[in-house]
Amino acid sequence: MAVAGVIAEYNVFHLGHAWQLSEVRRRLGADTAAVVCMSGNFVQRGDFALFDKRARAETALRGGADLVLELPTPWASAAAERFAAGGVAVLAGTGVVTHLVFGCECGELAPLRQAADGLDDPRYHTELRRFLGEGMTFAAARQAALGVLIGDAARCLASPNNALAVEYLRALKDCGMIPVALPRSGAGHDSLEPGPYLSASAIRAKILSGMDWRLYVPQSTAEVLEREISQGRGPVTMAASERAVLARLRTMPEEAFFPYDGGNEGLYHRFYHAVRSAAGLDAVLAAAKTKRYPLARLRRMLLHSYLDVRTPAKGETPPCLRVLGANAAGRRLLSSMRKRALLPVLTKPGSVRRLDGDAKRVFEQESRYTDLYTLSYPELLPPGSEYRTGPVLL
Repeated sequence: MAVAGVIAEYNVFHLGHAWQLSEVRRRLGADTAAVVCMSGNFVQRGDFALFDKRARAETALRGGADLVLELPTPWASAAAERFAAGGVAVLAGTGVVTHLVFGCECGELAPLRQAADGLDDPRYHTELRRFLGEGMTFAAARQAALGVLIGDAARCLASPNNALAVEYLRALKDCGMIPVALPRSGAGHDSLEPGPYLSASAIRAKILSGMDWRLYVPQSTAEVLEREISQGRGPVTMAASERAVLARLRTMPEEAFFPYDGGNEGLYHRFYHAVRSAAGLDAVLAAAKTKRYPLARLRRMLLHSYLDVRTPAKGETPPCLRVLGANAAGRRLLSSMRKRALLPVLTKPGSVRRLDGDAKRVFEQESRYTDLYTLSYPELLPPGSEYRTGPVLL
């Protein structure tokens, strides 16, 4: 039996995600199990997830997933290379996932493989430095440098899901999982334009503006999210914690921002001065933004400064597997993982007592991040929920 791995945020789980999981089974067999490595309470664009990780895990299970594992915040909120490396490591660490499935604009592996090989070519970094020296943004310099090595195939990096797929393939080189590229169906990543499947960004915008969003998600997703809203657990936004975030940022001296400057390019100087001159979070981002520093990078720096998240070093991967949810098929996979998993598996909060070293450190960090996430709820909750809350079981 094939076991398909998917790396996702499901912020929110929509009809395009449900199509992907059904397409996996059409291609690999009706009995294919689906294991999802899902971002926790914070996501790659440097933001709070609209709903908490267990609610989103439940929507995934009701939408076709069998087992949902957490991608810890340091990887979930990182740029594409670390995000992909963390997700692949979690799925490989299960010892049971046979295929990695991902959506991409081109829908085929050949150009993505060329790009992945080119980025690992020693000559790439020489070309990258040359184009960065000409004042290009990192994304433009990256594509231009790769174009010198592989020609027109480098254009695949211009599309966000292709670029992420390339990073998946780079991370897969040391794993035995088989890549499966699916054509992305529906509106583009972060697009607000209508399409066969509305993007998660457009659905989030509808939820936050009070517009009707239920037609664009499976009924099971709508039921879960409506329950969360009725119980005051969403939608969650960074804006609801704006004063807490600003309190942290305004008490940080300039040098304290340095560890969150991923490129070590002096951006932390600019960011510090933006914090000292701007009134709100949007104003901070606007004051720090330039052509060289895209908004997504600045948002990640803001989030990391607030949470005290350090970007994982190259080669550093999640040290344990945290189960967020499972159905009956997922529980059978967990049974197999007891013998085959390459990393410790946490199925309930009490399991944390068996952790040590990096695994214990990452769990304790995640607990602190969750305590800060819940400050965005309308009603204050006591801290320590990670030590009291188990996975969703269907």
